[in-house]
Amino acid sequence: MTAGMLELPSVFAPVVMLREGGDALARAVALAPEQGAGTLAWVRAYGRAEAAVVLEPEMPLAPARLAFLAACNAAADALAALGPPEVPIQLRWPGTLLVNLGACGEVRLAIPPGAAEDAVPDWLVVGMELRLAFPVGHEPGLDPGNTCLAEEGFTDISSAALTEAWARHLMAGLDEWQARGPRRVAERYLARLADEAGTAGRRGIDPGTGDLVLERDGGRTIRSLREALA
Repeated sequence: MTAGMLELPSVFAPVVMLREGGDALARAVALAPEQGAGTLAWVRAYGRAEAAVVLEPEMPLAPARLAFLAACNAAADALAALGPPEVPIQLRWPGTLLVNLGACGEVRLAIPPGAAEDAVPDWLVVGMELRLAFPVGHEPGLDPGNTCLAEEGFTDISSAALTEAWARHLMAGLDEWQARGPRRVAERYLARLADEAGTAGRRGIDPGTGDLVLERDGGRTIRSLREALA
């Protein structure tokens, strides 16, 4: 394991590179108590891009969980910036990345063990993983619900490039959250959310919990972000 040679703003430090088979989220969680905010772990691999960043929120866990949505936005924005402009990038609740309607990756969140909803956590870790290519021997069309970036026109894209793009978009999203409040994070997430997008009614995000709120036919349904990530 050595320091990763990524071109990132100085706010991301230390940067830890893992080789094929590594778990970026687990490594970032292990480093979080000592290294603190800005620690970034990433996996240098051919078939996948995987990275995780340590955050130190200044609010209780319940509203701080919106950092997960910011990480989802960042992953979608990174794909949109690096891929063909005609390929649709969407999200499936809570953090599955859809490329041209096929599942291509996910965003994850880790919290300190025993963290209380109404207390400020010592740290949070947000992580993303995206499938660059299927394993050798994979038959196209064998699993129509899943896809990889190589099959969707993302040519010559590397795990390093995706990690850099995700980290930069994450930093921009967190800055926007701090400057403009949680509403913008929620709006940008909902704009890409495929769930219930074609049905009548209203969709919203509870800024105090990150929960998905669906209102239709005079009824109200709440999808708990806490439970979805458990």
